[in-house]
Amino acid sequence: VWATVYRRAFLREHGLAFPEGRYADLGCSGFVALAAGESAVLRTVCVRRPERRQGGGTAAGTRAETPAVAAALLDQVELVLDRAAARDLPEDRARALFAQLFAEVLDTAAAAPRGRAFFRRAGRLHRRYRPAGHRTRTVRARLLRRGAYTAFRALPALGRLTARARAYATRSALRRRRALTYAWYLRRPLDENLAVFAAYWGRGYACNPAAIHRKARELAPHIRSVFLVKEKELPHMPDDVESVVIGSRRYWEVMARAKYTFNNVNFEHSVVKRPGTVHVQTHHGTPLKRMGVDQIEYRAVAAATGSFGKLMRRVDRWDCSLSSNAHSTEVWSGAYPSAFEHLEYGYPRNDRYYTATPGEVAAIRERLGVPEDRVALLYAPTYRDYPRDVSAQFDLARFCAELGEEFVVLLRAHYFLDGDAGLRQAVADGRLIDVTSLRDTEDVCLASDALITDYSSIMFDYANLDRPIVTYADDWDVYRDTRGVYFDLLAEPPGHVARTQRELIEVLTSGRWADDRSAALRSAFRARFCEFDDGQAAERVVRRVLLGQPEEELPAPIPLRERLPAPAAAVSRPRTPAR
Repeated sequence: VWATVYRRAFLREHGLAFPEGRYADLGCSGFVALAAGESAVLRTVCVRRPERRQGGGTAAGTRAETPAVAAALLDQVELVLDRAAARDLPEDRARALFAQLFAEVLDTAAAAPRGRAFFRRAGRLHRRYRPAGHRTRTVRARLLRRGAYTAFRALPALGRLTARARAYATRSALRRRRALTYAWYLRRPLDENLAVFAAYWGRGYACNPAAIHRKARELAPHIRSVFLVKEKELPHMPDDVESVVIGSRRYWEVMARAKYTFNNVNFEHSVVKRPGTVHVQTHHGTPLKRMGVDQIEYRAVAAATGSFGKLMRRVDRWDCSLSSNAHSTEVWSGAYPSAFEHLEYGYPRNDRYYTATPGEVAAIRERLGVPEDRVALLYAPTYRDYPRDVSAQFDLARFCAELGEEFVVLLRAHYFLDGDAGLRQAVADGRLIDVTSLRDTEDVCLASDALITDYSSIMFDYANLDRPIVTYADDWDVYRDTRGVYFDLLAEPPGHVARTQRELIEVLTSGRWADDRSAALRSAFRARFCEFDDGQAAERVVRRVLLGQPEEELPAPIPLRERLPAPAAAVSRPRTPAR
């Protein structure tokens, strides 16, 4: 409404004001159109209004609309059309006003499910007030006029499927059959008790989706939960987890009919977001590096990301976005600007850091082969978006040798042990244990006594354990300028920072890695980034999403000072440095 300028005398002369109720802007605009004798368009932009994108999700906006709120739109339309009927408008103006009002009605009806009552009333209004000579040009309008509710609801999905079918026609017959299979299942009703889970593009049973899946089977046994995996991952799936192979016929069926979907990345582009479904984006880490559309200004990363338009269309399928701290909530809001709801519940995968017992920790260490008298250092560097010869810049074999007999290194990285004689010897001597292939990162973290990492998001999860963290930032300047970051890690680290391998060895052998300064830095880091993680995240998600419980009935957050993370198994007291 405020994008239009009115003469004050015009408003007073015709007694124009906003009508009562919701959608009053539509009613006011209609009254103005009836009263106006002249109007003009100024082709210069005078006002810019930043407005959050409205995605395809239903949780944050349209799902919350009650039938009464949706009906208010039709109240305003009827109010304007009643006033128009009382006036002898020229046919062209009557048709234009009618088309304008019902364009809004059709867009609203198509955006999200409003129910048969809304649709039927809209159809009655269309038939009653349709001006003479008005031609119903669109399929949507014809279906509304005829009261064909089921066909109207199916039309958007069928239209998208038709476009996809044309694209598939140029590809293999197998893909065409998959499209037809998916189209068939999309016509079937939603399964209100079906939930689909996936993690890391089908790489196995892991991360936040797996933690939510486990809790769902406990608290919501009426929900049938299936996990999506690649075919080669099937042998590694737990025996008691129902698995569906990505790309199979069952995959297209569950994707078409599931009421709930959980993923820590995005589903493939061809997946249709059906009205009434709930998609939860769980994410898989707290962001230090730039994410989503925030990557656009970093050319190397943006090129690898691909189409940001396609990315945002996938983001528009999100209904809920999970956060483990306020920092993440802020980042997700800007990096993925769409109309999803933030669930500030913590990361379900981090629940284990508060529920694991000392006996479990000891059992994991024994399984990994960690000696009881050694301090286990987990070394977990992150991926780089630029060329980097890791083995040349960090001599891991020499690092293990110079640490001494007190430590054992748990390696979680992309080193090639078979091709390095020094690393093979470190393994043989018991100074190095390769845990890269282990699927459960939480187990590896629980088994360790301290973490060494660079810029990996593992630091945010590990901080929940309240165990020492050492940052090895030998290429921070390059990483920051190439990848982009949200804050200066070196100014706000979770522990001591080393810029060279010599500094790193000195921090560890001197005992500074576990001193009071390390504890103070870690305490501040935990307060900022472990805000919502208290061991109850999975329960909150299940109760809120699958059981529909209101926020006030969810488990109350445990204050940080009262949380008891799983204790480290080894006696991690720093030794007195040699004089």
